[in-house]
Amino acid sequence: MKRPPGQTARTFLKRPRAYAWAAGSVLLLALPFYLDRFWLQAGLFAMAAAIGAIGINLLTGATGQLSMGHAFFLAVGAYGYCVFAGEGDGLTGLGLPTWLAAVLAVLLAGVAGGLFSPIAGRLRGAYLGIATLALIFIGQHVLFNAGDLTGGSNGRAVPPLSVFGLTFDDREAVVAAVPFGSAEKLWYAGLVLLLGCGLFARGVLRGRPGRALNAIRDHRVAAGVLGVPVARYRAGVFVLSSMYAGLAGVLLALVFQRTVPDYFGMTLSLEYLAMIVIGGLGSVAGAVAGAVLVSLLPQLLTRYSEALPLVSAPGTGGIAPGEASRYLYGAAVVAVVLFLPGGLISVAARRPRSTPGEEA
Repeated sequence: MKRPPGQTARTFLKRPRAYAWAAGSVLLLALPFYLDRFWLQAGLFAMAAAIGAIGINLLTGATGQLSMGHAFFLAVGAYGYCVFAGEGDGLTGLGLPTWLAAVLAVLLAGVAGGLFSPIAGRLRGAYLGIATLALIFIGQHVLFNAGDLTGGSNGRAVPPLSVFGLTFDDREAVVAAVPFGSAEKLWYAGLVLLLGCGLFARGVLRGRPGRALNAIRDHRVAAGVLGVPVARYRAGVFVLSSMYAGLAGVLLALVFQRTVPDYFGMTLSLEYLAMIVIGGLGSVAGAVAGAVLVSLLPQLLTRYSEALPLVSAPGTGGIAPGEASRYLYGAAVVAVVLFLPGGLISVAARRPRSTPGEEA
């Protein structure tokens, strides 16, 4: 049956998301040509945070497993990359090709998650949260005391990534009369990684594994009765979440260009929990939205602290930008729990009800 002449156009016009995705994609691809280094680094921090948030959302949002040790696996990825790729800096390093070091660092985070997965497969709720909290203290002890590997409290330099002859360092490459440094090059690598991680997680959640994870979250006993191997799925999603965290750690290390133990503490794990609560539990888009908000907020407050009331540099009588950002997204968590249980993504998912005339 042939469609009326204007039906195809009207059908496309009813899909504003297609326009939004197209415009957003073009904007993200064009930003390195116009933004300075500060904004590019802020965007890269948001991309790394989004990758890590997608991982913990698979574990906590989709499966209902509380994890307080996400920062530990970010540290495994970041420092694992430095050890595999580092050489000639007075610290232990294997000198492997950097692309291979990045892959091995992600796998190392997965192995660390696999070693903990028997515990994750049998504990749930607050018990798992307390158990994973121990990983933070173990990780901090190792990072500060294994000086040959981590550089101690001073951290260690991060070798620049090199893939197919392209090195993501500050040596400029001119594209369309615009000099591209490390931030501009990493921007596109971060976009590719975030897109791949988002699509993979979306496929997991929409497929049979996602239905099994949701069944475990909603009613563990009923899921077991229906034939879902509860312990195996819990252990598997913990390993997958750890690998996402490891990849986020590698990207963060490349952006920071130096790893510091203080960064990978309990505060970072709490921030990741705030990201998925604010954005929306069990949603890939919600994890990205929450990660952007929580990661960009302290940087924006730091950038514009002089123009904001009560926010100032530490020791000057006002509230430090980092502290102010924690107050704000802490209030956001409370507001979301009370008034918007589905998170920020639930607002975008709401559709206005059509009138009887429109339905006809």
